[in-house]
Amino acid sequence: MTADYTLCLVADRGLLAGEALLSAVEQAILGGCTMVQFRQKAGDRFLQQAAAVQRVTDRYNIPLIVNDRTDAALALGAAGVHVGQRDMPAAAARRILGPDMLLGVSVASVPEAVRAVEDGADYLGVGAMFPTGTKADASLVSMAELARIRRAVSVPIVVIGGLCAENAGAFRPLGVSGAAAASAILTQPDVRGAAARLKAAFLGR
Repeated sequence: MTADYTLCLVADRGLLAGEALLSAVEQAILGGCTMVQFRQKAGDRFLQQAAAVQRVTDRYNIPLIVNDRTDAALALGAAGVHVGQRDMPAAAARRILGPDMLLGVSVASVPEAVRAVEDGADYLGVGAMFPTGTKADASLVSMAELARIRRAVSVPIVVIGGLCAENAGAFRPLGVSGAAAASAILTQPDVRGAAARLKAAFLGR
């Protein structure tokens, strides 16, 4: 499956929930988000919440990626799944998903990146590039390591972690395919405008 990775909204239920999250997802899409990843690390009603987000993404023909949960992704018929280093192994996720659904894997080093691609990753989420409140325990990835990862693998790379309009422009010249953000879009007073500004900054416009 092909996808436009330019701007991925991480729809984190830890930041917003219910109708507020659904409204923010829609505004982010209208602002230019090209992919949505649903993330919920705790709480119940995961499938119901993911389905509600999917109804919004389907309305605009935007792919929905489910964080961690291959069962939910299959039940929903989502575009794919994203897993971290401490989640289900990428190879296991690929076996469950089959060859056609997207599989993204979070990596922070060249060995992790190479292994993820060998295990079937379609794209890599690299970060955290900057300190981020949504994943306070995430280790930082240097620009030099990002460049090494880019040279080591051929699949698309999406950078994540502390991205905003002020710093997103540094990555596309390195061959990065997209930027992902949660609070930099979801928690802003003007969600649509925040998404548009971040996308424009990443694209160097």
